[in-house]
Amino acid sequence: QVQLVESGGGLVQAGGSLRLSCVVSSGTASIYAMSWFRQAPGKEREFVAAITWSGSMITSETYYGNSVKGRFAISRDNGKNTGYLQMNSLKPEDTAVYYCAADTSGGFWDTLRATFADYEYWGQGTQVTVSS
Repeated sequence: QVQLVESGGGLVQAGGSLRLSCVVSSGTASIYAMSWFRQAPGKEREFVAAITWSGSMITSETYYGNSVKGRFAISRDNGKNTGYLQMNSLKPEDTAVYYCAADTSGGFWDTLRATFADYEYWGQGTQVTVSS
């Protein structure tokens, strides 16, 4: 069983930055990849970023949604059992509840797989609000 707890959300002005954290409190060894999604009111859930979990950070693979490329960066610290989403140059349209998710099934990953994988585990979400 994998348990995920997000934190780091808040209110920020446009152009500002936030760093979200996702702590894996149990089941770390079974994680193959961690992803971030977001959902704004009245909108469908959107893929934000993903990172493979095993090995060193240098060898990990990362994937990003088109709307955040060049502004957001996903990373992880396995020693702390934590994944991060660094969000820079935030825009009002980035306002949403952000969720981290974990995949334990493995296999071939690319952006398409990261976007549509059937993630087994989800955090409770953290609100990010960007004011104009």
